[in-house]
Parts: sequence; structure tokens; C-alpha cells
Amino acid sequence: MTQSLQELLLGYLPLVVFIGIAAVIGAALLLSSFILAYKQPDPEKLSAYECGFNAFDDARMKFDVRFYLVAILFIIFDLEVSFLFPWAVAFGKLGAFGFWSMILFLAVLTIGFIYEWKKGALEWN
Repeated sequence: MTQSLQELLLGYLPLVVFIGIAAVIGAALLLSSFILAYKQPDPEKLSAYECGFNAFDDARMKFDVRFYLVAILFIIFDLEVSFLFPWAVAFGKLGAFGFWSMILFLAVLTIGFIYEWKKGALEWN
């Protein structure tokens, strides 16, 4: 090897050492959790959670459509609120047009939220 290629490879040596140490630490943590973990889960841990029905039941069973409605509403509002972060980062460069366009966007978002609230989409009765 030439001298410049050796110098180039030596420049990557700290990165290789870092990746090696990270792999060893990660493997040690995974292995220790398998060795030391409690192996007898109670029935409460194996019971249905979050969705309200058993996970290993008939896939064609009937359940309330409100689960889908809550998920869709969360995705809609989560995606719309995610537009606020780039706007906040570039707020100083946008000027009055950027400010008022985001105010209009937030007004539409608020109107949609009020509409869903009035229709009872957020009630869980």
C-alpha cells in the first residue's frame, strides 16, 4: 500500500473503534437482558391492551369503528401539527406572508377540530 492510502485508512480508525465498542456494548446489553430477565409473565401482561379486544381472536369479529376514527383523527392532527416545526424554524425569513398563511392554516385546523368536537367524534360513550 502506498503511504497516502495508509494515512486515509488510519483516519477511519477512530470510527471503526467506535463502531466496534458500540457493537460490543449493544450485544452485552441484549445478552444480559435475556439472561437476567424474568421469564414468567402473569396473565395481566398477556391480556388485551390499548385496542380493547383480544389479539389472538377471529380476525372477522365485530368491534367498534371508533378505534379507527380515533386513529385517523390522530394521524390527521399529528401530520398537520408537524407543519408547524419547519415554519417555526424559518419564521424570521418568511415575513408577513408566511405569518398570515400559517395563521390561515391554523384557523382551518381549529375549525376542523371544532367541527369534530361538535359532531361528537372525540367522545367515548
